[in-house]
Amino acid sequence: MHQPPRTPEAAPLDFADTSVADAPPQNWVDRFAPAATRPYLRLSRADRPIGTWLLLIPCLWGLSLAIANDPDGYKLWDAWIALGCVLGAFLMRGAGCTWNDLTDRHIDARVARTKSRPLPSGQVTPRQALIWMVAQALAAAAILFTYNGVAVILGLASLILVAIYPFAKRFTWWPQVFLGLAFNWGALFAWSAHTGSLALPAVLLYLAGIGWTLFYDTIYAYQDVDDDALIGVKSTARLFGDHARPWLRGFALLSILLLTQAILLAMLDRSTAIQLVLALSGVWAFGAHLWWQMTRLDTTNPSNCLHIFRSNRDAGLLPALFLATAALL
Repeated sequence: MHQPPRTPEAAPLDFADTSVADAPPQNWVDRFAPAATRPYLRLSRADRPIGTWLLLIPCLWGLSLAIANDPDGYKLWDAWIALGCVLGAFLMRGAGCTWNDLTDRHIDARVARTKSRPLPSGQVTPRQALIWMVAQALAAAAILFTYNGVAVILGLASLILVAIYPFAKRFTWWPQVFLGLAFNWGALFAWSAHTGSLALPAVLLYLAGIGWTLFYDTIYAYQDVDDDALIGVKSTARLFGDHARPWLRGFALLSILLLTQAILLAMLDRSTAIQLVLALSGVWAFGAHLWWQMTRLDTTNPSNCLHIFRSNRDAGLLPALFLATAALL
């Protein structure tokens, strides 16, 4: 007798060695992770680490600028702030992606690039995904509560943005703004973890990160623009269509100007000329990398868009490296 196809919710857990379509080839999850853990690690995007980098980098910006702004400079506690940010970025990115895939599992099943993800492909059930999400969030909370009160409040407040983001593409053409609000929260968090308070340079750094997210996530969204149009999902890529370049240049310029202003405000009266020039050099290198991306971007080629999007790890690390070096001089 012919059996009807199973829905993802009814499918049994499948440990088949099936890579997600947009995961880098020969990634560590596919090669080394035990078979039973692979669906969960894929659900957390551990096989696609670029998102963890993009969540971590604003933390590195915020911590480095806070140290550069502090007359006492680096403290031993900052090593734990940095390590906590690394671990927290991995865990909260995993929890956020799990939440995103739970809310989007029916949409993902209709998009070529995402239908191989663990939930729409039936490798993980919604109940298992929910348990996995809570486990990751609790592990991140254990790290969060080692920091000062301001940082703890900011960390908890970020959950509101994480919860809202998956629904943004259903009600606005600008879901990338909501991603930017969530992904760059670490700039505020890391600054406050060092200083115990917030200040304007941290806010400017946060806004710079949002401009950068609008740049890179618009590029990312061009991979799915045709499928998104068919199923009615909104994005800046669909909004801009063939006119992306002026918008992307504007986002890049906004990010560069806000980064520059944040550094000047934090360091101009507290740093040597060498430290200031070094920190600003990171911004110039960042801008050069964004310009390089624009010269090679082809929004009609999904593979090119994914490659350019992933290169933003290197772009974001440039100001982080220069800032950290200036702060430690």
